[in-house]
Amino acid sequence: MAASTLSSLRSVATGIVILLVTNAPLSAENSASGVVFHDKNGNRKRDAGEPGIPGIHVSNQREIATTDSEGRWSLPHTDDTIFFVIKPSGWATPVSEHQLPEFYYIHKPAGSPANFRYPGVAPTGPLPESIDFPLTRAEEPEQFKAILFGDPQPRDMDQINYIAHDVLAELVGTDAKFGVTLGDIMFDNLDLFEPENANIALVGIPWYNVIGNHDLNFDSETDADSDETYHRVFGPNYYSFDYGPVHFIVLDDVEWGIVRPDGKRTYQGGLDERQLTFVKNDLALVPEEKLVVLMMHIPLTTVENRTELYRLIEQRPYSLSISGHTHWHAHQFIDEKDGWRGAKPHHHIVNVTVCGTWWKGEKDEVGIPHATMRDGAPNGYSIISFDGTSHTLDFKAARQPASYQMNIHAPDEVTAAAAKETMVYVNVFNGSKDSVVRMRVGESEEWITLEKTLEPDPYYSEVRAREMEREPEAKDHLNPPIDSDHLWKAALPAGLKAGPNLIRVEATDAYGRKHEAERLIRVK
Repeated sequence: MAASTLSSLRSVATGIVILLVTNAPLSAENSASGVVFHDKNGNRKRDAGEPGIPGIHVSNQREIATTDSEGRWSLPHTDDTIFFVIKPSGWATPVSEHQLPEFYYIHKPAGSPANFRYPGVAPTGPLPESIDFPLTRAEEPEQFKAILFGDPQPRDMDQINYIAHDVLAELVGTDAKFGVTLGDIMFDNLDLFEPENANIALVGIPWYNVIGNHDLNFDSETDADSDETYHRVFGPNYYSFDYGPVHFIVLDDVEWGIVRPDGKRTYQGGLDERQLTFVKNDLALVPEEKLVVLMMHIPLTTVENRTELYRLIEQRPYSLSISGHTHWHAHQFIDEKDGWRGAKPHHHIVNVTVCGTWWKGEKDEVGIPHATMRDGAPNGYSIISFDGTSHTLDFKAARQPASYQMNIHAPDEVTAAAAKETMVYVNVFNGSKDSVVRMRVGESEEWITLEKTLEPDPYYSEVRAREMEREPEAKDHLNPPIDSDHLWKAALPAGLKAGPNLIRVEATDAYGRKHEAERLIRVK
């Protein structure tokens, strides 16, 4: 078979695109080979005058090869292998009609198991003689933004529509360069991948995905076959790519098939040996002066064998990791107490979720549940801005102005005598241990510094109690509150004048930016 075109690959591999490279012999037994080429006219075919690209890294999810001077690659394979190109800075891969990056080729000659509820990959047949993939030139600035979705997790078309109206509509026309869903793309119903992807495509930017525990084939008895539908729709369950000056690694840290005492199967956070080997091989090719961003579903601090991953990244000067899964937002700093041996703590972001508390809570005037998260923060998403090796994370509450960064909780009215014993709580949605929160009350010019506290947000507790009292028989009450990681409190000052008083709050975040909010309180 002559060098294959992208269109012929699609007919062989059920619509999947891949880039592969190596310096190994191209005719070696049990190896796949092909060319990565500069698709100058963007037609996804290698035409005359379109050269191979040297120095591109390609993987089989374990080994990594590098294209030779003519853009050729070669990698070993089994009958269940996904090959993918590690997209370099300054180049772009094709995207599907749903803006899903097409950077991989799946080799499953027999296809996925046929007895699964949700279909996997159709039989791909024998490998093409040459698997050729296009790259096009792309301008990638040092400074750029990406959108981070935690757990959209729709269980039906009603919830697909919630996502469309609550977050997607306001993102159309964004200046972000790409988006990432950090797992739990679905809530078990994998038939909904297609309509959800079609909606996200309207945002108009490439969209990467991380596999979550609700995106699995639960028919599988083992972790090895639990990602078959995900493979069909999105490609490899772990991979890496560059954008501008940043190197991104997408991990699959969901291990399915753990047998519980009652005999039922469940999952845990973990990384298998093959994936850890890929990460080690990948990082060996990434210069130390680059920022490495790890994106996963289950927070790193609850991954069973996380110290093995720590050993691979802790000596690098610039690293960051991001997850979803928990349905609360937090900035965690991993240090020696968790087995980290790096010179400074590792910053891990647990991202706000699109679905908040699983689309629970009373509906608003347009029929969407408020879905406030268990830590008292609203549902929404993050926008992360990169500048070389540094980053800035912005919390964006769904359908709220960008300035909505905190909620002040205080009683509507208080007696003058009780004021100094009355607590004001401020939930700074994107707050961290490095935030400084202070308030002024009434006519006073004195700033009162609030104390960071680890307890449930009383605002969330009150909302939940009120909704349960109104509809005690409802089956979708808000989940019980948890200790909030971004809550501050202080008592009102004494000597407040009778009548309305304005509480002014100023929160300075870890990036040195000030956010402001106000609330009225009446003194009797």
